[in-house]
Amino acid sequence: MSTNPVAVTVRGVVVPDAELQWRFSRSSGPGGQHVNTSDSRVELRYALAASAALPPVWRERALERLADRLMDGAIVVHASEHRSQWRNREAAAVRLSALLAEAVAPPPRARRATKPSRGMIERRLENKRRTSLLKQTRRRPFD
Repeated sequence: MSTNPVAVTVRGVVVPDAELQWRFSRSSGPGGQHVNTSDSRVELRYALAASAALPPVWRERALERLADRLMDGAIVVHASEHRSQWRNREAAAVRLSALLAEAVAPPPRARRATKPSRGMIERRLENKRRTSLLKQTRRRPFD
């Protein structure tokens, strides 16, 4: 485990380094001899269920929305697209921040049911008549 080089923020709230766990391993794919010795793949684990950084309302909302991604109450993000460990750390932190920001976002406002305006109904019916007429003109005439 290592210290956090990049801050993870969620809608203005900074997640403390103590609540993040970083693991490093060898990344797959091509890269020559260097890839055999460097641990550039990053796994970032955040114990969401036990976190005190997020307000309780946000934490409950995130636990509900991310229930299928949680492993033992923790959310895990992987990053291995860059050759350097540092850039993979940044990518994992950004990915976790975006995931949590989307999960804690307030629910969308309920849609208020409305009916179509008279003009809209008339335009739709006129368009249907025009399309029907166009298709009638394409038919073969009867003998």
